[in-house]
Amino acid sequence: MYVYDQYDQQIVEDRVKQFADQTRRFLAGELSGEDFRPLRLQNGLYIQRYAPMLRVAVPYGLLSSNQVRMLAKIARDYDKGYAHISTRQNVQFNWPELEDVPAILGELATVQMHAIQTSGNCIRNTTTDQFAGVAADEVIDPRPWCEIIRQWSTFHPEFTHLPRKFKIAVNGSISDRAAIEVHDIGLEAVHNAAGELGFRVSVGGGLGRTPIVGSFINEFLPWQHLLSYLEAILRVYNRYGRRDNKYKARIKILVKALTPEVFAERVNAEWAHIKDGPSTLDNTEVQRVAQYFVDPAYLPLEDQQAALSALDAEHPGFARWRQRNTFAHKKPGYVAVTLSLKPTGTAPGDVTDKQLDAIADLADRYSFGEVRNSHNQNIILADIEQAQLFTLWGELRELGFATPNVGLLTDLICCPGGDFCSLANAKSIPVAEAIQRRFDNLDYLFDIGELELNISGCMNACGHHHVGHIGILGVDKKGQEFYQVSLGGSSGRDASLAKILGPSFAEEDMADVIEKIINVYIEQRSPEESFLDTFRRIGIDPFKERVYAANH
Repeated sequence: MYVYDQYDQQIVEDRVKQFADQTRRFLAGELSGEDFRPLRLQNGLYIQRYAPMLRVAVPYGLLSSNQVRMLAKIARDYDKGYAHISTRQNVQFNWPELEDVPAILGELATVQMHAIQTSGNCIRNTTTDQFAGVAADEVIDPRPWCEIIRQWSTFHPEFTHLPRKFKIAVNGSISDRAAIEVHDIGLEAVHNAAGELGFRVSVGGGLGRTPIVGSFINEFLPWQHLLSYLEAILRVYNRYGRRDNKYKARIKILVKALTPEVFAERVNAEWAHIKDGPSTLDNTEVQRVAQYFVDPAYLPLEDQQAALSALDAEHPGFARWRQRNTFAHKKPGYVAVTLSLKPTGTAPGDVTDKQLDAIADLADRYSFGEVRNSHNQNIILADIEQAQLFTLWGELRELGFATPNVGLLTDLICCPGGDFCSLANAKSIPVAEAIQRRFDNLDYLFDIGELELNISGCMNACGHHHVGHIGILGVDKKGQEFYQVSLGGSSGRDASLAKILGPSFAEEDMADVIEKIINVYIEQRSPEESFLDTFRRIGIDPFKERVYAANH
């Protein structure tokens, strides 16, 4: 993983000192709340319903074991003993005291971490596939390119006060696990007929109040021009994006208003002026960054499928866990393992200080000291020897990480909702728990199969409900919390937005509603057909008829 040089470290330490002084001045009454707001946002600090929330940057979801231990320490010393994994692969602390935040940032700086640009109208954390660098279906490792974008975008003087926040995702695999089509900019690594590397570029995707799937405006961007082309896109957005209405300020609104074709023309016109300028990349610069992402010291192992199959037969629980929570690795004899943060009764994405310490220890012993966060709010150990899987499984069971539900209904994405967020219309966590409890039978879960259920507490869509196979949105109806259900979304390749089922439901009805939806799928599916496939084949009407029939 990338290691700071002296300049990186100095920049972060200087920022800590600046923010410590800004916080002191605010607490002393020398800075107004209005003046302090942009300063705290640029340092990842929100004021939530009950306490500040600090969002810590985790570039492209990659952490060292030492960084994980520091997150555990902060959770223990400054919070209520836990942290939260966000859908941008970052880490959030929900209960810090404002006066403690400079000290927290100071401690983060000692392990090459910060909270810079995790909020505010700037370029946020660039995200990618949680299996980057190890996936068997990978075209290129996207992490060096994410790091190049991170270094270019951090403190970029032109783009610190954009019309609205800005999010970039990079995909390097045949499958799209980075959800690039619902980002402001999505980049997909491709090779042309000559075998040269480039990027397919999507713009104008995003969720929130106006969900839109992005449009591809460049089918092959040579890698040398990646930064200049990104700069051209952002310049067009910065110039023409709306600032009079924050609900219409995202780049997706501009792209839709201009049309993708006209937007692309303006980008190309801007790009013509800067295409061969100082931001042009060369092999020296790419190799400077790529040297931090070389393979660890893998052993020359052979595939262990026969031995693992024997263990599967003897231990059905291990077989289930291995089926759901392991992922094919590019190296023989290795797999990637997902630690599920979705056991029933725990807020999705939450992890305690003790669990974080344990994860760091596991990473050191089993996975070359590295950890990944996923936008699905789970944690990954990416380099596990197959021969160690059974032992690791036993440890994960003791720690509460072995729920065999990755990719299934109870592995749901869920924002903190009204329990924490001041923007939320409704609570998310109780609905998530009710659904998990209703579907706690593993045999039934496995029978249902792959299904993504996403929950957001408001239209800001932090839970990505628009692209869930089943999406749930908290809404306010005359001061009461209700929930709107949508079906058929997808964040993968050929992304789609979910369709609203109909009128919203009370909280106590939600588990029943989801069960009726699942029953329709079970009855209507063809052999080997997923929920999403069935929905796309039969449409929304059979689900609507079943769900609303009992309400009349």
